[in-house]
Amino acid sequence: MRKLKLFLINGFILTCTSFLLQTIGLFFNVYISNKIGSESVGVFQLLMSVYAFFITFALSGINLSCMRIISEEIARGYSGNVKKAMRYCVFYSAFFGFFAGGLLFFFAPFISANWLHGKVSPTPLYIISISLPFVAISSALKGYFSAVRRVSKTAFSEVFEQIVKVIIIAYLINLFMPPSVDYACISLVLGTTISEGLSFICLFVLYKLDRARYNNSRKNNSKFIRKLLRISLPIAFTSYIRSGLSTLQQILIPFRLEKSGISCELALSQYGQISGMVMPIIMFPCIFITSFCDLLIPEFSEYNVQNKSVQINYNITKIIKYTLYFSVCIFGIFICFSEELCSVIYNLPELSKFLVILSPTIILIYLDKVVDSILKGLDKQVRVMGINIIDLFSSISFIFFLLPIFGISGYLFVILFSESLNFILSLRILIKETHFKFDISCVLKPILCLISSVLSITALKCFFDVNIISLLLLVCLFVVFYLISLKVCERKII
Repeated sequence: MRKLKLFLINGFILTCTSFLLQTIGLFFNVYISNKIGSESVGVFQLLMSVYAFFITFALSGINLSCMRIISEEIARGYSGNVKKAMRYCVFYSAFFGFFAGGLLFFFAPFISANWLHGKVSPTPLYIISISLPFVAISSALKGYFSAVRRVSKTAFSEVFEQIVKVIIIAYLINLFMPPSVDYACISLVLGTTISEGLSFICLFVLYKLDRARYNNSRKNNSKFIRKLLRISLPIAFTSYIRSGLSTLQQILIPFRLEKSGISCELALSQYGQISGMVMPIIMFPCIFITSFCDLLIPEFSEYNVQNKSVQINYNITKIIKYTLYFSVCIFGIFICFSEELCSVIYNLPELSKFLVILSPTIILIYLDKVVDSILKGLDKQVRVMGINIIDLFSSISFIFFLLPIFGISGYLFVILFSESLNFILSLRILIKETHFKFDISCVLKPILCLISSVLSITALKCFFDVNIISLLLLVCLFVVFYLISLKVCERKII
């Protein structure tokens, strides 16, 4: 009971933190989009995809490795090994962080000229390369706090980081008005770099204060180097491939869109609208899933070490059921209010067509995140990475051949196909490894409730004008109708 209570408390803390961060991020993204325009947003998204690849190299699997090692030592009763294990994890992350930062700094001119369409100078890449050691070591420290179930420390550092980032970027963008693409990107990456550095300092101080509780605990002579490399290197290797393919995918999109007959500026603008505007809306409610996903890894890692297969299957069934209920509800909200959401958030109702087309990915993305976290906890992280690599290979192939023919419609198809393939393959592995039985009623019940809620709200919408107050009221009514329908449906089946 105490363990469940701690899990729920940590989940609540992470959810509240993520909600705050994502809310700030979404509204700040709207502010940035209005300030710098969709073309600059597209260029910045490309820059961030390059940065994401070097972050993957800097992390090299350290977060999951640290989380797994620390949680397993505590589960075995050797919590006195925590300090020694963390020393190896921090050294590992620092080595890869500095190496990745040096590589990005060295290749910045080439990347700027060839991958970013020559739209920005190497300066943003020089600046952001400085942040990579901080990002890497911070990831190890976050893995520690997740493993010991004290995520409030991580939450505090993330809120602090986001606030600093928003303040610095807002100041710099206004300082450089009217902003060019180059100055806009410099402002964004400079704020990111400074906030990452300060967040690292905050996390390191919290870690030093927290680790003292393990000084007099039981120890053994575990060989952490071998264990760290056994977990991290396969993850790192597959992560490099996955992230490299993902970066290639993002870089290819504007190039292949141009081949459909549109200008470079329009290609970057369309790419920015989907990747920088629509996808953040789709991913915003995912905070309620992601928060608990981070906690599932150490929980299932402990179940796996202790061979509790009955608990594993029971928990998987419950987790998938409630994830389906939640994701179908969000899917319904986006179907019902796509035009209103795009009008209120971006003042661009024409984006609603993209939101409607991509809204089915909500169910697939949310379920896939849960399934991947469970598989990582069960020591199947390499299989997860393998699925991601297969997904990326197929997506890149479709991007290369479809976008010149179908333009932006081809890109939308690639997103839908990619998320479907990823989820189906992940679910197949989970069923094979755990032998849990998928209950079809978990799909039918929320779909029936969704249909009734959509019909009810559609009838009410004609009585309301489009504004933020009426939108919030209608969304709340939709959720209430959906929950009541679910309750009725559950009782009838029981």
